[in-house]
Amino acid sequence: MLSETKLNVLKQISVDLSRDEAIWASGYLAGLAGGTTLTAALPPQQIDHSIQNTVKKITLAYGTETGNSKKLATSLAGIIKKNGIQVKLTDLSQYKAKDLSKEEFFFVVISTQGEGDPPVLAKKFYDYIYENEINLSNLKFGVLALGDSSYPLFCKTGEDVDSRFENLGGQRIIPLKKCDIDYEQDAQNWIEHVFEAVNKTSGISSKNATVQKVSTGRKKYQGKISAILNLNDITSEKETYHIEIETEEALVYQPGAALGVLPFNSKTIVEEIITLTGIDPKKQISTSKITDTVEELLHRYLNISYLLKSVVAQYSKITGHSIPEVRLSLLDLLRIYPVKNAEEFEDVIQILTGQAPRLYSISSSPEAHGENEIHITVAKSEFFIDHEKHKGLCSGFLSEFNEGEDVEFYIQDAGHFKLPEPDKDIIMIGPGTGIAPFRSFLWERDAVGGEGKNWLFFGDRNFVSDFIYQAEIQDFLKTGSLTNLDLAFSRDTAEKIYVQHKLEQKAQEVFYWLEGGASVYVCGTKDPMSRDVEDTLLNIIQQHGKRSKEEALHYLEEMELSGRYAKDVY
Repeated sequence: MLSETKLNVLKQISVDLSRDEAIWASGYLAGLAGGTTLTAALPPQQIDHSIQNTVKKITLAYGTETGNSKKLATSLAGIIKKNGIQVKLTDLSQYKAKDLSKEEFFFVVISTQGEGDPPVLAKKFYDYIYENEINLSNLKFGVLALGDSSYPLFCKTGEDVDSRFENLGGQRIIPLKKCDIDYEQDAQNWIEHVFEAVNKTSGISSKNATVQKVSTGRKKYQGKISAILNLNDITSEKETYHIEIETEEALVYQPGAALGVLPFNSKTIVEEIITLTGIDPKKQISTSKITDTVEELLHRYLNISYLLKSVVAQYSKITGHSIPEVRLSLLDLLRIYPVKNAEEFEDVIQILTGQAPRLYSISSSPEAHGENEIHITVAKSEFFIDHEKHKGLCSGFLSEFNEGEDVEFYIQDAGHFKLPEPDKDIIMIGPGTGIAPFRSFLWERDAVGGEGKNWLFFGDRNFVSDFIYQAEIQDFLKTGSLTNLDLAFSRDTAEKIYVQHKLEQKAQEVFYWLEGGASVYVCGTKDPMSRDVEDTLLNIIQQHGKRSKEEALHYLEEMELSGRYAKDVY
């Protein structure tokens, strides 16, 4: 019998054990009673001595912008550890690239941003490996690249890192894997190949490796449109919609996060495609990821609006047409370069990429608007091709919703684009719909009573017709939640004034805020707005900080690495 003291200790230890932990503990105690050692009671994956003794350690590094690469790498690291391999998980923003030559096994999970750019926090690593001749002859590596196939430079950063490692003498022991938006299955296959490659290289069997299912962690929410309002005046050339969505399920997000929507293609366009090709709309067809009728595949699941050049090239091979290197919609392709028959169009369906979700900065605050309501700000995109008016797929899809209609969405974590502590100052630069996350920031800080100062630079075409959220912003200014406000309306003056010009006008005060620890956020179009704003910030740091160009670059880079300079640009 145990003494009362020992019994109380055992009770304290066991009270929070799960069922599996309790079973293991009972086996362990039974083993002690029988004179066996601790390892006899351990699960097989924890005592795979052949792996532990042969592979000392692998490094798994991630480069992330929105947090996907980090979440995936963390999940993969957990799986690797459970299979008895020691793994070092590291962020490329913190990794010392000069240590690469000392690594034995090095695996990278990295995303691509915008026009083939590396994630902001991984750029220093990316530049280092391209600017230095490192001897990687001892390195065995593999790269998992995340991207969005709706962009022409799909997974370019991953391709660059993979090829550079090889050029520096590294041994690629697993082929580059390029993953689209839905990367769950591809990541699953990749981690299985990692085990095979590591074990093969080490001369041991991988029969004991057990690979759990990889989860993307993307939770789908069902909501109803509770309000939809055009924020622009009737005299404006633009349409910007404030859209509110209500849910029964509680929402979890931080200011700075984005809402992802998978848009549907126009049924009118789908009907035109079906008519042109003569295909049976009810015919069931299996693609690489889904099986459904032709009309549902074209309406809900496949990208038909703006095909990649690679898809157009494959279309050319199938149909036998000589087609220049262009990007066209499927409907335009069929009109100009028609298929011979419905059977040939079935082959075309197989080469179409999946519909990619579109992300919109969330413009509501969980603290101010509650856990069952979420807002986005959407600019309706319209353009002309050969004198024919077209609209942006997702912006048109969202702006034409009616109150009460259902919508499915998910939430993309804020990643690096998130508020600092409530007592820290922030500078927000967001013309047009770039104001969306800053509306979220201001509502959040107002709701929690944050003591940090808040400075907003906003601009658009005309004050009267395009000052979106004007009443709210002016109220924040009156109550003190917004400390400073600078506006730039480019069409209201003879000389066009943009937000970067307003930054220049307040250069000395802006630098004073930077030196005081303020964080700077930029949201909106990448070209030319974000580049012009960054150039202006560098000039301010040079002039008012009395620094050289190189020192100013380093100053801004340090702000970026520490999370004090963040961009959400598109």
